[in-house]
Amino acid sequence: MTTQTDETRPSPEALLKLAQSEEARQGTGKLKIFLGYAAGVGKTYAMLEAARQRQNEGRDVVVGYVESHGRNETDHLLEGLEQVPRLTLDYLGVPLSEMDLDAVLARHPQIALVDELAHSNAPGSRHEKRWQDVEELLAAGIDVYTTVNIQHFESLNDAVAQITGVTVRETVPDSLLDQALEIRLVDIPPEDLLQRLQEGKVYIPEKAARAAKQFFKPGNLMALRELSLRRAASRVDDQVRAYMESRAIAGPWPVADRLLVCVSGSPFSERLIRTTRRLADELKASWHTVYVETPGGDPHTRENRERVWKDLRLAESLGAQVASLSSTSVAEALVDYAVRNNVSKIVVGKPAKPRWREFLRTPLVDQVIRLSGSIDVHVVSIQAATEPAKTLPASQKRRRHLPGYLKSLALVLATALLCEPARHFLAPTNLAMFFLLAVVLAATRLGRQEAICTAFFSVLAFDFFFVPPRFTFGVADTQYFITFAALFTVGVVISNLVSQSRERAEAIREREIQTSSLYYLSRDLAVASDLKGILEALVKNIEESLGARLVVLLPEGERLAARAASSGFELSVKEEAVADWAFRNRMAAGRGTETLSQSGHLYLPLQTTGDVLGVMGVELRNQGEYDSPLSRRLLQAFASQVALAIERVQFAQQAEQAQIIQAREGLERALLNSVSHDLRTPLVSIYGALATLRERGSLTESARGELLEQAWEEAGRLNRFVGNLLDMTRLEAGALKVRKVPCDVQDLVGCALAALEPQLEGHGLRLSVPAELPEVSMDLVLMTQVLVNLLDNALKYAPPEAELEVSAAVAEDRLILAVADHGPGVTRQDLGRIFDKFYRVPVPEGAGGTGLGLSICKGIVEAHGGNIRAENRQGGGLRVVITLPLG
Repeated sequence: MTTQTDETRPSPEALLKLAQSEEARQGTGKLKIFLGYAAGVGKTYAMLEAARQRQNEGRDVVVGYVESHGRNETDHLLEGLEQVPRLTLDYLGVPLSEMDLDAVLARHPQIALVDELAHSNAPGSRHEKRWQDVEELLAAGIDVYTTVNIQHFESLNDAVAQITGVTVRETVPDSLLDQALEIRLVDIPPEDLLQRLQEGKVYIPEKAARAAKQFFKPGNLMALRELSLRRAASRVDDQVRAYMESRAIAGPWPVADRLLVCVSGSPFSERLIRTTRRLADELKASWHTVYVETPGGDPHTRENRERVWKDLRLAESLGAQVASLSSTSVAEALVDYAVRNNVSKIVVGKPAKPRWREFLRTPLVDQVIRLSGSIDVHVVSIQAATEPAKTLPASQKRRRHLPGYLKSLALVLATALLCEPARHFLAPTNLAMFFLLAVVLAATRLGRQEAICTAFFSVLAFDFFFVPPRFTFGVADTQYFITFAALFTVGVVISNLVSQSRERAEAIREREIQTSSLYYLSRDLAVASDLKGILEALVKNIEESLGARLVVLLPEGERLAARAASSGFELSVKEEAVADWAFRNRMAAGRGTETLSQSGHLYLPLQTTGDVLGVMGVELRNQGEYDSPLSRRLLQAFASQVALAIERVQFAQQAEQAQIIQAREGLERALLNSVSHDLRTPLVSIYGALATLRERGSLTESARGELLEQAWEEAGRLNRFVGNLLDMTRLEAGALKVRKVPCDVQDLVGCALAALEPQLEGHGLRLSVPAELPEVSMDLVLMTQVLVNLLDNALKYAPPEAELEVSAAVAEDRLILAVADHGPGVTRQDLGRIFDKFYRVPVPEGAGGTGLGLSICKGIVEAHGGNIRAENRQGGGLRVVITLPLG
């Protein structure tokens, strides 16, 4: 019994991806695509042959839709296959036949044949495109065989238009190609296809002649054929990588060449990139460019970042896939990346350093070769490219380190002076510890090379000042040579370790700055509820993180307008043009880029997966920050975060608008339902009374009077309904004009009771309106309507023959007018809503209303400067109280 080691066990990510893929396929049909590069290559013929073979194997196969175009060989293959009758749709008087999707689903075969996957269905079909029909068949658990040409896939639409000059309108999403369990490439040479076209086996003669002049050109066919072969090969390559990941196969498998080159900011990185591009072109292979950041691996990493950034941008512009890695070993990171991405060849430069340095540190080439396994390593000569540039960088480095070397010498001399008094108490070997301390100080304060120089000077000073015979470089005891070697070696090791720790701490600090900056921005964006808050958070965080100035431009109509900016930061017309270019082309532009680099600022598009929402213009403190990968990564992250936040606010606004529209539609439906019911009821009564009066001329006088009275009452009711609607419209539009004049409260109550006299019959009425009440400034017509609406509402809820109460009083220069009933009252939660538009408390059977009466009352009362409220009475019933100012 054998166990699987960690090296051969699939990674959790690979197992999760495999499980998700298998779960997604459960219960769904399998898709097989017959792929060609042009009409006439034999896709339908190959599909029918495969279908007949499956039928002979006992599979249930039906033809959902196959177009033979009158080809005898295709018709012959269709014989013996069950065909689902097509669905005929009428469009502008022309009958069009389509696949009957419902019939195929009802038949539910094991395999359905669906020709011409990119076809657009006739208007009236369930789906706009046939590929959507195929997705529904697959979702129903039916396997589908289908045909399609390479030019119909969405991702290749622009390339096909550029090659052929013809824009393909019927397209298919590439996800279907990725979803297909099997892709069968149907291919014939372009010469044979043109011969078939001339023989009339592709199109009828007239159409064939036109096609030969436009689409079916030899160059077009060769290019399309290459596209189909490459796309099929890419799919197979994806399947191979998925298979290797799921089974933890180390790889790479040499099924397709992939190249990898590493850049380090050296002067010859550009040559390595161009050489790799030429090799990739010769091999027709894809290629990758990576930069491995090693804390302590390169003493000049920070100084070379500008060059590294330019190298990566150059590689990306030449078509490479670019990645940035972090590792303690460049060789291990390269080989690991190559294995994970199935790279077959690694390109490295030939070592240009002196041979003796290989004894101190193994060259990268040797490390990669030792770890590469089955991966080929191509070594590129770089000597010629680097020789002319040796003298100047070396002199610059010496000038840069000269002050540090002088400080090292001063530190050693100070240590010697400090040790001089201790010479009488300590042995010389113990004094060497003070010089080691000086090396540590140099490593922590000055740098690696300065620390090594300090170690060298320490050996000389220790020998000259403290080893007998003193003040000479000679030694009386040869064992001191061991002390010298140990002092220098330990000093060098300490300087390397301390320098590596400093560089790692610096890298961690930079990452911490980036992480904390993004954290603070994310925190501020999370609490920002509108666009203004988001832009203010962006300006504040960029000013604090980078000490930069910022302007954010968002589209307004056909131009960009500044919506937020740092204090005093304005753009000239030229800078606005650069920002507009970045917005329209969805690319960074301006200073520090290769596009419009003479601009004074850097412009980054605020881009999401869906669209570009605006542009961010940044003015950094110096030119070095424009080329700094840290600053650019941080700005790109800021732009992405803000773009997502703006999109979130836009989505929230759209959701709010959708809710408003939904609520408005609900109100409109409520209004229509209420109006249609409440207007129809009096109209039916009026129409019935008038019809009776018209058809029956021999009615008695009392009967005619009753009918006229009924029609009159219903007309009045109808008039009140329409008046309520008009009044609500006027209230919402602010067109309601209140004409206040001094009015008697008794006249107000009398007008309202007169308007409802027929409805009040059978109900008791208790009035408490003192005659000595003062006159109140009001619009008598509008307030009469208010009182009528309140009494009408009370009549709906009051039991038959129940008593209504109307009272009026004066308190503190205000009129208190109340209408009360003895009905069931209103629940506590309904008390706060009964004055809302279209809100109706459940009413007894036979009562109606639009739900506008109380809302109109509230609007009119508030227009008078008063207020209205509702409250439940003790013992049952509802009491509505109006308060109006007397003046």
